[in-house]
Amino acid sequence: MMVTEFIILGFGELKKLSPLLFLVFGIVYLATISGNLLLVVLVSTQQVLQTPMYFFLVNLSCLEVCYTSNIVPRILVDLLRENRAISMVCCIIQLYFFGALGSTECYLLAVMSYDRYLAVCWPLHYPALMHKTLCMGLAIGSWLSGFTVAAAFQGAMVSSLNFCGGNEIDHFFCDLKPLQKLSCTDPHLVNLVCMSLTALVTLVPFGLTLVSYWRILSVVLHMPSTTGRQKAFSTCSSHLVVVTLFYGTLILVYAVPLAGQVPTLHKTFSLLYTVVTPLCNPLIYSLKNKDVKDALRKLRI
Repeated sequence: MMVTEFIILGFGELKKLSPLLFLVFGIVYLATISGNLLLVVLVSTQQVLQTPMYFFLVNLSCLEVCYTSNIVPRILVDLLRENRAISMVCCIIQLYFFGALGSTECYLLAVMSYDRYLAVCWPLHYPALMHKTLCMGLAIGSWLSGFTVAAAFQGAMVSSLNFCGGNEIDHFFCDLKPLQKLSCTDPHLVNLVCMSLTALVTLVPFGLTLVSYWRILSVVLHMPSTTGRQKAFSTCSSHLVVVTLFYGTLILVYAVPLAGQVPTLHKTFSLLYTVVTPLCNPLIYSLKNKDVKDALRKLRI
């Protein structure tokens, strides 16, 4: 019998805590949307923030709004109802946007690290190098690449997976690992396809990010003045924290074998990058950035 719908188990083991979880996730979701949209408004209205770095930050904030909106509203609805069925089509659509937005974030973070590399290593040439046309091209390229790679990934996955057994997904959204467990297809073929596309999506931009920060570090360490080093580090610190948080949580979920074998751990780690990270990004950039703090004061005035 072919499977046409799935049952999202979610946090079924914490059924008694559903009202509390609904309240917590609801508050976090509203804070995430508000924080990221506030950053978009600040950059759009404050002249001092209309620079390449903040242009890319606006793209990241818009992405985080879409990213968390793909997951959290479904969690909130499932916490309030008994029937947690989701059609295969809706499940595949959710997985597609999850992959597309995650891929886009990888590319955007790489672009932002390249921007910081030019700002620190080529400060005199930076305005000419990171001009408006290039900024637009890099941003559009990141979004198109993310959604194109996700489409290829989705096509490969859909053509590789067949579901003919159980239909209960032990997760709070349609993620790849739980779906693989339900598939009656040869797991080795599926794993090969998934690992190849995952490497393309994550390793290339992650490598570019590492190279950019390696070059930044080598330049900063050779600066003669302490003030110059501190200023250079301050321009990169917020982005470096975001990169560490994003890739750190991805590694915990997809590279640590135990996380994939223990559903509770997998759900916990998945919450970090689907719920916590989108909330933290605007906080990191606002708390650690003098320009954003000044713009917030002006907005209040």
